Amino acid sequence: MKNRAWLFLTPALILVSLSAFIPIMTVINYSLHLIYPGSIPEFFGLGNYTYILQDEIFLESLKRTFLFTLQVLLVEIPLGLLVALGMPQKGKLLTVILVMLGVPLLIPFPVVGMLWHVFTRSDLGVVPKFFNLLGYDYRPVEHALDAWLTILAVDMWHWIPLVALLSFAGLQTIPEPYYQAARIDGASKWATFRYVTLPKLRYVLIIAVLLRAMDSFSIYSEVMMITGGGPGNTTNFLSLYTSSQAVGGTDLGIGAALSMVYLFVVVLMCYVLYQIMTHAGQGGNKA
Repeated sequence: MKNRAWLFLTPALILVSLSAFIPIMTVINYSLHLIYPGSIPEFFGLGNYTYILQDEIFLESLKRTFLFTLQVLLVEIPLGLLVALGMPQKGKLLTVILVMLGVPLLIPFPVVGMLWHVFTRSDLGVVPKFFNLLGYDYRPVEHALDAWLTILAVDMWHWIPLVALLSFAGLQTIPEPYYQAARIDGASKWATFRYVTLPKLRYVLIIAVLLRAMDSFSIYSEVMMITGGGPGNTTNFLSLYTSSQAVGGTDLGIGAALSMVYLFVVVLMCYVLYQIMTHAGQGGNKA
């Protein structure tokens, strides 16, 4: 029966594989050539990759993106889990909270960027007016720290609800007898969370971490509309740099090579995060 189930999945798997395989092979082919508009492609081997790895702008944007992703994970995962732990188990209030958490997730990326671009405008935005009341000169277009924290805040507003909803769903699957046994043993709230709740949420948190790592590493629309990568190169993440080279650059080979490096970095990062969280969870269970 299990083998028969795969037969039903085969057409969809073939379609998905072809839709991913053909574009990737095309990009790989481009990345091995010098391709200028109006000229005949010239085979260049790994020259484009060598150029990229020596490009200071690429290296700086890569470091900047890693730093942003690290901050996103360190802030959004704990906060999302705290929101889930504080949510009521049932009732009308739970319904209202679930709807409110779902609203940001339904807004497309460009719309989020457009909304927060308006919110942060110095002439009519509510965010600058709020900080002006506090006596702080808020200028995300001119101040590097303001720009960075604004992008981080926008990402938190948009995606903490996802972590909260995933965590809340995971909490509902933990059997009540585990908590009853902890109370009988006299475990404190922290001990119950550490030895009961957290291990049972391990796979849910792995999914949340991987989703947030991939999404934050590829953030583009929000940054492009709010800061445009500035001031200077403060928010010029790898996504913006790759887009500028692939779309606005003169050498399509460089843009293709950047895209392949981008893909490799994301896959490697997710693999490392998965291995770390999996082994950490196994170690906790053994203890």
